[in-house]
Amino acid sequence: MSTPYFDNASSAWTELGDGIRRKIVGHTPELMSVLVQFDQGAIGSVHAHDAHDQIAFVVSGSFEADVAGIKKILRVGDAFTAPRLTPHGVVALEAGSTLLDQFSPPRQDYL
Repeated sequence: MSTPYFDNASSAWTELGDGIRRKIVGHTPELMSVLVQFDQGAIGSVHAHDAHDQIAFVVSGSFEADVAGIKKILRVGDAFTAPRLTPHGVVALEAGSTLLDQFSPPRQDYL
């Protein structure tokens, strides 16, 4: 790690396509935090991780979340937890809706 700080203003988004982009906030050998921003209507398709626990915290906007088949509207300050093998996904309900995703262990495919 070159610095222990994340400077949002000088960090570029990585475009993922379909109205979704991300920025890696930071990572250690055991934990990773990633900002994921969505255009209105953008879909984070339902999926599950074989090796990663995930917590997603709503930083801005709102989402319809689906965790293990249970749907709920999440707004700023809300979050969901998806342990390994738990199906989860979101649909952004507002432009600029942003999640802070935390993964353990870190997502090597993001680095």
